[in-house]
Amino acid sequence: MSQFLTRITERAGMDKKTIVLPESTDIRTIKATAMILEQGFANIILVGEEDKINELKGDLDLSGARIVNPATSDKREDYANTLYELRKNKGMTLEQAREKILDPLYWGVMMVKKGEADGMVAGAIHSTADTLRPALQILKTAPGVKLVSAFFIMCVPDCEFGHNGTFLYADSGLVENPNAEELSEIAVVSAETFRNLVEAEPKVAMLSYSSYGSAKSPLVDKVVEATKLAREKAPHVIIDGELQVDAAIVPQVAKSKAPGSPLKGEANVLVFPDLNVGNIAYKLTQRLAKAEAYGPITQGIAMPVNDLSRGCSAEDIVGVVAITAVQAQTMNK
Repeated sequence: MSQFLTRITERAGMDKKTIVLPESTDIRTIKATAMILEQGFANIILVGEEDKINELKGDLDLSGARIVNPATSDKREDYANTLYELRKNKGMTLEQAREKILDPLYWGVMMVKKGEADGMVAGAIHSTADTLRPALQILKTAPGVKLVSAFFIMCVPDCEFGHNGTFLYADSGLVENPNAEELSEIAVVSAETFRNLVEAEPKVAMLSYSSYGSAKSPLVDKVVEATKLAREKAPHVIIDGELQVDAAIVPQVAKSKAPGSPLKGEANVLVFPDLNVGNIAYKLTQRLAKAEAYGPITQGIAMPVNDLSRGCSAEDIVGVVAITAVQAQTMNK
């Protein structure tokens, strides 16, 4: 376990939050629940049928978890009515809401909406679109936030760069081709996320294949404009670009490629120009550098709802639940 995750788990346990896991038909979710309960850093709600969960768990101890079955819950009609009120302007009927609320993902998000849970983690068996759609429809974006985006926390072992080898990569999971305005939003929100989760000063690099005008193209222009906008929105944050990644994270390279950069080659928040780059970069870092990758974690939703990779392990779910719990703590403040 990385130093980052050890600290996150410790913080989660200081003010225990309740996280709902709607994918109770997957053994990884069940194993993760047992591990979380054993470690004691969060309360867990499983959405599903108790008999099926008990059959799947085998000898695992889930006695500390709460199990909720939407089909038999006395909250079913209330939840359906709330969903109908939220979506009727989009054409949803009450009957459709009654059917939709039986979907464990919609049920889980509604529990967060109603204050019965502080966050939700899913995606082990659902696509990103299916996981986040209920959150965007029911919870919507946080106050003052224009864009929901996703990031990975990357913990690189034996690494002298970043913050003790820890980086935030954004957007690496959601926004496909952000324009300059959207890219600036991702940068500003990512800086705040890094500060909250890593407990360190964010140093944000707006990445490109060009450093300080070494190349000219519309691709570079987008990053230049995004950097300007991000600095205007968050003048208190160290943000620089456009920069090649070596000029952003290696001090010796920064001296030659970006002399005078306020980052000084010490970037720990890397903002990628599009999802192609961000997703490829995180997977390369994970596989080649044997880094721990936590995410994709969403930022910008009114309450924390986080997506998992469908290739995740039970241990990955445990990590994302811990991060989600700490996100809930910071949102409550």
